[in-house]
Amino acid sequence: MKTSNLIKIQKELSSQVVLKKLEIVPKFIAGFDLSFPKKNVALAVGVVLKYPELEMVEIKWITKKVDLPYIPGLLSFREGPSIEKVYSVLKYEPDLLFFDGQGIAHPRGLGLAAHMAIKLKKPSIGVAKSHLYGEYKMPDSTRGNFEYLKDGDRKVGVVLRTKDNVKPLFVSPGGYVNFEDCIEYTLKTCKGYRLPEPTRIADFYTKKLRKEVHLDEG
Repeated sequence: MKTSNLIKIQKELSSQVVLKKLEIVPKFIAGFDLSFPKKNVALAVGVVLKYPELEMVEIKWITKKVDLPYIPGLLSFREGPSIEKVYSVLKYEPDLLFFDGQGIAHPRGLGLAAHMAIKLKKPSIGVAKSHLYGEYKMPDSTRGNFEYLKDGDRKVGVVLRTKDNVKPLFVSPGGYVNFEDCIEYTLKTCKGYRLPEPTRIADFYTKKLRKEVHLDEG
């Protein structure tokens, strides 16, 4: 599919993003991560943690052939189908999803977490390690401090310190959560590391499994 068509789809889908306070305290939260052991094969990992204990109760992984190359700003079209596939085999149904990527802090308001919130109809938070979109001031260096990411006068995310004197994370709502939820649940799921446990653990298993699994291109 042409890049212009994918951009058009993003613009249409972004109008479906719903930001609101999370309606329940989650019992289970999930994190997702991908790697590409081969150029055209994705390894997707999904982990489910009990909340607030943050004990892992499930891990699933799949491999899937990927036809779309990496195109800046269109990551969700490359990674989304693999995430949907691994999500579909989870035994536990999570109440809140974490993604290693952007939510609405995206040029068209539809980063990976926002796209998946719409596709999976689940509250989602994007926790990115690097800046993609929006202007900000650097927050103070103490854990819990943050500054808003802004597109003009509009808030699109937060730059959040999750550990003292460590680089902040770029956290933005994907859907069915608000900015306060993003701050609260990101901080509550960080256990002494920079990254929240759902995506940190998913990332760990992505690296581990890519060395061990037979790469089925299904």
